[in-house]
Amino acid sequence: MIQRALIKKQRIIISILVALIIMTITIGLGIGYSSLSYDRLIPTFLGQGTFKEEFVLFSIRLPRIIITLLAGMALALSGAILQGITRNDLAEPGILGINSGAGVAVALFFLFFPIQSGSFIYLLPLVAFIGALLTAFLIYIFSYDKNTGLQPVRLVLTGVGLAMAFSGIMIVLISSAERSKVDFIAKWIAGNIWGSDWTFILAIIPWLAVLIPFTLYRANRLNILNLSEPVAVGVGISIEKERIVLLLTAVALAAAAVSVTGGIVFIGLLAPHIARALVGPRHQLFLPIAILLGGWLLLVADTIGRNIVEPEGIPAGIVVSLIGAPYFVYLLLKK
Repeated sequence: MIQRALIKKQRIIISILVALIIMTITIGLGIGYSSLSYDRLIPTFLGQGTFKEEFVLFSIRLPRIIITLLAGMALALSGAILQGITRNDLAEPGILGINSGAGVAVALFFLFFPIQSGSFIYLLPLVAFIGALLTAFLIYIFSYDKNTGLQPVRLVLTGVGLAMAFSGIMIVLISSAERSKVDFIAKWIAGNIWGSDWTFILAIIPWLAVLIPFTLYRANRLNILNLSEPVAVGVGISIEKERIVLLLTAVALAAAAVSVTGGIVFIGLLAPHIARALVGPRHQLFLPIAILLGGWLLLVADTIGRNIVEPEGIPAGIVVSLIGAPYFVYLLLKK
């Protein structure tokens, strides 16, 4: 049974994070290359703004902010699931190469499969999922030992190796592609929020609407998988079946996110770790916090990145990496 004090603490932290998200969204709506004064935000929301104000708010700023928030949530939850099923604190879809696998699939689809723009957007998450799934399958095969099960250290090493291999494939694809398509792939690799349109939101929302509640429902299974394998078997669950189901969930979440944001790393590492430090290791407690934290972290990174250098800005993936890379090194030294 979870202590009431911890539940109360969780609710307070969730309230703070919601307030921080709303504050960051408000700041993000008002600043940028085409500025929109804060006293005009509410009138513009109510339909009393000029054409320029409504265009900046509803066609440029708001869809990008919502996409960034949703993608951050998906990446954070994906990282939390991977850390739970592998019992490895360094597991994260970007570090393990799952994002890179999804990126290669998206790049191949973009370069060699001419599709109408309307259906292209909705197919992207599915294509990314197929690429990420194949990558996860390879990682699982190479990290599994029939006598001792899944090897956490081998898992990270295999993932890093595959990520490097996929980076090489990306370079080969770039070298043989048209200039306009090269720009897209380069932005994807850097972690640029490129899917900043309402259509992309409609493409990603169904994935999150199903997978987030499903993961929260299976939170107790993640708690059990964190225990030793004999204990988990004694409780009466099928370890491999649960791992595969949750692995598919983590892969789908990561694929849906990177299909619209590019190769963003470390959100899935930072958010679950911070959430666990705040309320402890029970998934029922820290998963909701990790989800909100991931969305807020990516939102802050994108808000900072797109306003440092105008008009293009710095990709959110680079800003996140500047924070996440030192933390990753710290965890390596600590563990």
